[in-house]
Amino acid sequence: MARSAKAAKTAPPAEGKIERPPEPKRYKASKDELLNFYKEMLLIRRFEERAGQLYGLGLIGGFCHLYIGQEAVAVGLQSAMTVGKDSVITGYRDHGHMLAYGIDPKVIMAELTGRQAGISKGKGGSMHMFSVDHGFYGGHGIVGAQVPLGTGLAFAHKYRGDGGVCLAYFGDGAANQGQVYEAFNMARIWNLPVIYAIENNNYAMGTSVARSASEPNFYKRGESFRIPGIRVDGMDVLAVRGAAEMALEWVREKGPIILELMTYRYRGHSMSDPAKYRTREEVQEVREHRDPITHAEKELEKLGVKEEELKAIDKEIKEIVVEAAKFAEDAPEPDASELYTDVLVGSY
Repeated sequence: MARSAKAAKTAPPAEGKIERPPEPKRYKASKDELLNFYKEMLLIRRFEERAGQLYGLGLIGGFCHLYIGQEAVAVGLQSAMTVGKDSVITGYRDHGHMLAYGIDPKVIMAELTGRQAGISKGKGGSMHMFSVDHGFYGGHGIVGAQVPLGTGLAFAHKYRGDGGVCLAYFGDGAANQGQVYEAFNMARIWNLPVIYAIENNNYAMGTSVARSASEPNFYKRGESFRIPGIRVDGMDVLAVRGAAEMALEWVREKGPIILELMTYRYRGHSMSDPAKYRTREEVQEVREHRDPITHAEKELEKLGVKEEELKAIDKEIKEIVVEAAKFAEDAPEPDASELYTDVLVGSY
């Protein structure tokens, strides 16, 4: 109780201008760093393409939300995080975030296919993955529910004094949920070390921002809580990494911040969504001119990386994904006894 009381004393002043962070600078990556970013984004892309195929074959059941097009957000942000020290929480579009945190593609694919070898023993599936060892706290199916939970994780970091930061992802659709603003209020009162990352892919579940948001500039959503926000090009991995560097430094000293990542998903909301609310021409325009992986390829070419090397990397990544899919298909399903494990019984 003493620590929480002490935290409460750090409440921001009721008056005066909102203190704001400096404009983030685009990260200056070395050739090796950019190659790693490229490989991580390409792994997410190829993994998600394969997951879509397995869903079509009936090997993945339930819902399946792919991250194709948004790879630069997860890679750019999480490459700046420290596994085991910081924590990450997100919604149900979570495969890419797990891959960006260095989790084995085999156990992720096994989870997608409901196998015992999956990271959640095959019981979480696509939407509910979890890894305490990595500080990855889900995959959540309730829209916006991860935001107050992430705020709680940030409180735990501050309470323990472990120097960790929570990265809480949510989308433009979830940004209209009431629980998000309750979390903002608490985070600012206690100056919690949390980065609220809004992945704005323009369409939420299927309704455009223009039709659903009275304030479409989501980075401004924390203004009434005195939480500063910044808009970032979420299709440029180096712009995202630069924003992550700035945000981490800010929250460790000042408290919460909002990053609005302007991104775009190429597939529908889920595999069952035909995405008729937008045109094929619009999607193709983004693919041709804003694709995060193509953008990184051009940057690498400037650094002297040859086309043949990029093709070799793609071949290597495809082999990793094929191996992960085979591992998942060959792995056994959970034993029926697993129905009775990881269940809270009684009260304390």
